[in-house]
Amino acid sequence: MHYFKKVFILLCLVVIFFAVLKVYFKKDIVGKAQEDTKEDKIIIGFAMDTLVHERWLRDRDILVSRANELGAEVIVQTANSDGEEQKKQVQYLLDQNIDVLVLVPHDAESAASIVKAAKNKGVKVISYDRLVKKANVDLYISFDNIKVGELMGQAAMEAVPEGNYLILNGSESDNNSFMFNEGYKNVLGDSIRSGKINIVSETWVKDWLYEDAFKFVDEVLHTDTEINAIIAANDTLASAAVNALAERRLAGKVAVIGHDADLDACQRIVEGIQVATIYKPIDKIAKIAVEYAINMAKGGLVQTDEKIYDGKYYIPYYRIEPVLVTKENMVDVIIEDKFHALEDVYMNIPKSQRPQVD
Repeated sequence: MHYFKKVFILLCLVVIFFAVLKVYFKKDIVGKAQEDTKEDKIIIGFAMDTLVHERWLRDRDILVSRANELGAEVIVQTANSDGEEQKKQVQYLLDQNIDVLVLVPHDAESAASIVKAAKNKGVKVISYDRLVKKANVDLYISFDNIKVGELMGQAAMEAVPEGNYLILNGSESDNNSFMFNEGYKNVLGDSIRSGKINIVSETWVKDWLYEDAFKFVDEVLHTDTEINAIIAANDTLASAAVNALAERRLAGKVAVIGHDADLDACQRIVEGIQVATIYKPIDKIAKIAVEYAINMAKGGLVQTDEKIYDGKYYIPYYRIEPVLVTKENMVDVIIEDKFHALEDVYMNIPKSQRPQVD
């Protein structure tokens, strides 16, 4: 009997030993798997210039959401329109061992040093919506920004074929500002040369600041010069122009054209205060940028149908088409694409006068 008792105890100890061993190895394997998964996760650094304007909030949210859907992580940094701060933030991202840098440069020229720092660490760089000059980035993804300007110029010409124009260009540190301007002048050039259109004044708005744009328009209006049309490089600047006009009871009497399809701009268009804006499908650019970033992080080749000259190198360019938005196609473009909700765009329009959408 005593013998069987010893055997029983021994068997119990053996069972306990193997149970403990199983738990230990399971824990070790799971822990290692979790560690490996963490190490394998692609990390994208998203270095943004600003979040002041409505559209950039959309870019951030859509890009982060799409990356998460595809199993990647995004670390976002925003420089608040400060080039030196952006350099520090990118260095922080590189210290986090990001796989790819998606960069919205504050300054097209000085951001070349940011690209160089990333490449020195073996990190691929996507120039997002704004081109970094002379930097040889791995990919530039943006809209056809010259066409953006051409569409804006066409809208202005249709509204005011002859008259006095003001032009509010964007920031000189943003290469897009020059591309928009090239587009305006492509369309307005003949009429300017013939004298049909007179550019009363033109400015470049530092850092796209609303306050500077308002001050510029207000000062021109105080000279009592008649203004018939204002081309503003984005809807923030268009808003500044409209508010300066409103102080002299001229809002809706001067043709104002902006771009980015901000909600308040779309509201002004259906109310008859702004003539047009430009819709750029943010959903498309943000998602495609993520897909390229993940492919690049995995060692995939960057393939595009076009290249663009950055001042020194020809780099891969993924181009997305912009769309002119007016009162007539607001529903077909903005509402149908779910960029803004009908009730938001038409909130100041009586329900009986709103378009009917199925």
